[in-house]
Amino acid sequence: MRLFLPNRPGSRLSVGLARLAIAIFLVFALNCRAQDAPTAANSSVRQSQSNIPESPSPSRKNDDPDLALKRAVSEAQNDRAALVHNLEAYLVRFPNAPRNAAVYRALVESCEQLNDSACALENAERLIAVHPDDSDMMLVAVRLLERQGDDQSLTRASGYLSRVLDRVEKTPPDEKSARVSQSDWHAQQDQLRVSLYDLRGKIDELQKNYDLANKDFEASNRIRPNSVAEQHLGAIAELQDNLHAAADHYLNAFVLPENGPGGAVDRKIIRQNLSNVWREIRGTDAGLGEAILVAFDRVQASPRVPRPKDRNRDLKDPLSFVVRQIDGTPVPFAPLRGRVMVLSFWATWCGPCRELEPLFSQVALAYAGRTDVAFYAVNVDEDETLVKPFVEAQKWTMPEIYADGLDDLLRVVALPTVIILDRGGKIAYRANGYQSEQFEERLTTAVENTLHHPH
Repeated sequence: MRLFLPNRPGSRLSVGLARLAIAIFLVFALNCRAQDAPTAANSSVRQSQSNIPESPSPSRKNDDPDLALKRAVSEAQNDRAALVHNLEAYLVRFPNAPRNAAVYRALVESCEQLNDSACALENAERLIAVHPDDSDMMLVAVRLLERQGDDQSLTRASGYLSRVLDRVEKTPPDEKSARVSQSDWHAQQDQLRVSLYDLRGKIDELQKNYDLANKDFEASNRIRPNSVAEQHLGAIAELQDNLHAAADHYLNAFVLPENGPGGAVDRKIIRQNLSNVWREIRGTDAGLGEAILVAFDRVQASPRVPRPKDRNRDLKDPLSFVVRQIDGTPVPFAPLRGRVMVLSFWATWCGPCRELEPLFSQVALAYAGRTDVAFYAVNVDEDETLVKPFVEAQKWTMPEIYADGLDDLLRVVALPTVIILDRGGKIAYRANGYQSEQFEERLTTAVENTLHHPH
């Protein structure tokens, strides 16, 4: 699933909708048949009456949807109000036409250009009703509902955000583009999750659902500490007369970067709020400067313990990696130089990986006791807490290690993937995906070739 959520929700989405509207215009206006093109006389009349939408004539009742849509767009020319009228009439006549999703998008964009938020929202929600997995349009609806600001609208906006968040949380890495590395994909997903949690937290806060808002901002902060979440956590704590907690959150908000995935903050406002709370607690500003420095040092040290994949980030040789067994024990690859390494990349959510594992184990078992070849099952789960219980439940006996960035270096973009590294750490064999037929025979042949024909 690919989502775009900029700091101002919907701004890049609007650009996308504009392109859709333009695309509809070009496709249908430029491909008009000669008999559909207006004469010069008719063109000048239509130009003078551009503000008067033309109703479809009875003779057009039997048009096919593509011709009718082409006519609806071309007759509107550059008049956005006429385009809205024509497209809405088109949807009445052809409620199930194949291009209706694009029509709804063009309507949303055109209504927004006319500053008609009600029209934009109506069409956004009509599209969502037809395509309930359209996360981009849900985010457009969230922005429009948030603008309305009444409690019912905010509740609907929160519901849409919950649906989008659920989809993002469940999106597996195998849906990412092959051009995006595993680490970049995870970073993008984290940014998106931070944005969504912060946005839903703001809506919770507007509705005075402070417990829910706190949970959302805390979830955002756990993914990536950010000034937006800290500022709002401080404001809620202050409203609830928890001044010490408010001061801590404002301190963090003040020293964290002003811009982040959840948006931007005004450091002057945070400084003012912090000073007010500090004086309420202590009666003076004394000690505030020192507290800010302490908070700054704490935040700067914050990625205190680098993640294992970060420790391997700049390495170009897989045999320089230090990864971990699933119990946390370090596994340096340097002592394995000179051996052939057979690696099966997998994840707990990957169904084909479960089918491949017993076959992979059978091949590994045939080489048991050999000192010139090593087999590893390499896990790429983001949530490592799932891995050990899963392996125990499956009763797998393969040596299990975490990828810790090895998947990025070896460009693993699909699961399962089996890779053989020769004695010098170069890729000698790769199989993306899983085909059970002759898997053991093909892998055994590849291992033997690598053992006897070193690269």
